[in-house]
Amino acid sequence: MISFSTLDIIVLLSFFLLLLAIGFIFSGKIKDTTDYLLAGRNLNLFLFVLVTVSTWYGGILGVGEFTYRYGLLSWFTQGFPYYIFAFLFAIFFAKKIRNASLFTIPDKLFEVYGKKVSLFSAVIVFILVSPAPYLLMTATLLKEIFHINLLLALFISFILSGSYLIKGGFRSNVYVDAFQFFIMFIGFILAVMICFNTFGGAQFLSQNLPESHLKFTGNASTAFIVVWFLIALWTFSDPGFHQRAYAAKNGTVAKRGIIISVFFWALFDFLTTTTGLYARAIFPVLDQPVLAFPYLAEKIFSPGLKGIFYAGMFATIISTLNSFLFLSATTIGRDFFFRLNSSINEMKLKWFTSMGIIISGIISISISYFIPSVVEIWYTIGSLFIPAIIPAVISSYYHKLKIDDKIMLIEMVVALSAGIIWFFLREKFSGTSYYVIEPMLIGLSSAVVIHLLGLFSKFSFSDKRKKN
Repeated sequence: MISFSTLDIIVLLSFFLLLLAIGFIFSGKIKDTTDYLLAGRNLNLFLFVLVTVSTWYGGILGVGEFTYRYGLLSWFTQGFPYYIFAFLFAIFFAKKIRNASLFTIPDKLFEVYGKKVSLFSAVIVFILVSPAPYLLMTATLLKEIFHINLLLALFISFILSGSYLIKGGFRSNVYVDAFQFFIMFIGFILAVMICFNTFGGAQFLSQNLPESHLKFTGNASTAFIVVWFLIALWTFSDPGFHQRAYAAKNGTVAKRGIIISVFFWALFDFLTTTTGLYARAIFPVLDQPVLAFPYLAEKIFSPGLKGIFYAGMFATIISTLNSFLFLSATTIGRDFFFRLNSSINEMKLKWFTSMGIIISGIISISISYFIPSVVEIWYTIGSLFIPAIIPAVISSYYHKLKIDDKIMLIEMVVALSAGIIWFFLREKFSGTSYYVIEPMLIGLSSAVVIHLLGLFSKFSFSDKRKKN
């Protein structure tokens, strides 16, 4: 049974009030669209790192469940590959994106591949940055703590993440997430310290964990691990990364900021993975592994400290929720309304984006209320939609990899369709060697083959022109 003292409630309410206050106080006076969407493209290195690190997490209850079930495999699939691709993003893309001085990924694809590819990519981005899972997680915690119904908890979650964005846009997003950066680290540092002092260190874990939990690959299949590594390719087309790179003061800030962020991600992953391992060692059998962190908090924290830990969990989720909510709204405002009617002026674009926050909030509340589950959402959505956009984004920044606009559109449609078709057909091959083939492998293979054909066609045509 999870219970909260009056002191815990006071700590949490103080956290929520501070979050809202910072969001509104630092919203400032919005000068133009660039100020609203990208904080005037003036993020310094310090703020860049804080907002990039805090936004990268969100599914903290999922991290607890994954670590409880599989141990170090959680870090090996959810952390390690992302460090690699984030570092490569910093080296090969950060400066190019900042120098492009655009607003969104579909902006770049419009510039390189035209309107149809841009609009199709906007649909994919909108799905990939859906804030619904994070809204549901925030609401679930609020429901359990304050004993309110789910619908009310969902509306409160939207207010905590979206109200200040309507007024201050990305600037409010930055300062709220900077504040939450410190809260999320404090919460999990406390958890690791108390577990270590109470139960012991590595020896306690090795004696009380299954052997597979202390292996990086666990007992997972190679195909399972490979797909998670491929999903990490999402880093190259992550709208959040692109948004922050566009908002950086210059290309150097974007490049260095992401490299520095990798070290903070590694530290936070160490904290969350260690906390999850302690939860598994202390509670060998949990009916709901998704509540591994809350049950651990009930066991180890005194009143007040438990409130701080829960504030850390809320900060981890809301820092992603508000960022995805704003990315989703930007997609609605700029990549749909503005793309379909380019005569929209700056003030109207800001208005459409702020309305996009409300629209995205309503859609997310509806999804969360009628489909109250986040199980395998990231795995399924990532497997199906990421292959359709990665080659487009990479080739848009490297001219030699660019293909014909029509072929690019075909590539995206086929990659998405092939993955979806195999997703539904795959069950018919259960028990056979074909079943191990993941939908993402089908989608990505389709995209790569069509892209190679597009490049072959491009260079063949170029050679013919030279001969003539």
